[in-house]
Amino acid sequence: MNTDTQPDTANQGSMASTDKPLMRITDLAVSFDNGKGPRIQAVDGVRLSVYPGQTLAVVGESGCGKSVTALSTLRLIPTPPGRYDRGTIDFRLGDGRVVDLLDIDDGAIRRIRGNDIAMIFQEPMTSLNPVFSVGDQIIEAIELHQNVRRAEARSIAVTAMADVGIPEPASRLRAYPHQFSGGMRQRVMIAMALACKPRLLLADEPSTALDVTIQAQILELLAGLKAAHDMAIMLITHDLGVVAQNADIVCVMYAGRVVEYARVDHLFAHPMHPYTRGLLECIPRLGDRGDRLVTINETIDRPGEFEQLPGARDGVRPWWPWHDPPPDLVRRDEPAGDYALVEIRTGHWVGLWRTAALADAAQGLPDLAWTRPESTAHSQGAQT
Repeated sequence: MNTDTQPDTANQGSMASTDKPLMRITDLAVSFDNGKGPRIQAVDGVRLSVYPGQTLAVVGESGCGKSVTALSTLRLIPTPPGRYDRGTIDFRLGDGRVVDLLDIDDGAIRRIRGNDIAMIFQEPMTSLNPVFSVGDQIIEAIELHQNVRRAEARSIAVTAMADVGIPEPASRLRAYPHQFSGGMRQRVMIAMALACKPRLLLADEPSTALDVTIQAQILELLAGLKAAHDMAIMLITHDLGVVAQNADIVCVMYAGRVVEYARVDHLFAHPMHPYTRGLLECIPRLGDRGDRLVTINETIDRPGEFEQLPGARDGVRPWWPWHDPPPDLVRRDEPAGDYALVEIRTGHWVGLWRTAALADAAQGLPDLAWTRPESTAHSQGAQT
């Protein structure tokens, strides 16, 4: 439902390599038992789509549900205490069949993990087993998913390590994780993830705890590998500079829900939800003089920010869990029935209170098969 019918005049970029999404998450909800009292709702109705060859950035502060969403994709949430309350995660296999990752058996999801969908975890030192060489760990993943002998698996591992820029890969297969620097350990994690040529890579804070030079190298490496393998990336981060330089589509999350979803250029040029504007105001900029940075709370605690969504018709208010609901709230008899993810402008969705103005609005299913040209990536990042 559009409340603003302005046409999209931006011609830059292109459609992804197919008109069908590689993965589509619909109304995903995940909760955890905290031992007493009500369950903790970590994710509550997440909706997003990823297309082949596309980088989707999932942005938000710690605890907003980014990593839980990614882990749910591979069914890595321990149950109990976790529980998949509702929703679907539809993934398109190489043969064109679509499967719901939450509804297939354990054997089927194990065949998909590391093969069709791979993940780079947030901290490589804790993700790599310290008592096995990096070669053994990469080879194990290859042997698990590919019908190859040990010698061929070793050759694939050497190639994977060379592809991520590890010098002397054949000899370094015998090294242990503690013998690598932080940046090299992250490269090992990427080599392990990409050894089986996945179609979707989940990158959970891939540059965390690395200095800025190594961060840039890792992100540039991922971009090059994505292009070389025609791979999609779901990039989980809280760094908007990384988003500006690397993402095609941006999904902003808060308190387990999507509050804004748009093309990266549209989001930076026209942020609509007050939380997104708060994130952008927190970024220090060269040349700006001031005593201190603006905090997110200083932005979201302005009552006027939530009284009306700019550019929308009367009665359309941004959703925020810590504010009193509007007096004309319409509660549907469904989970998260007071909330609606609405396409405010063409290709731009915002999370809103379901007021009388939106009583009949359907829950939006964000769907953008757009990738930007390579030439704009660094210029976009330079503006942040």
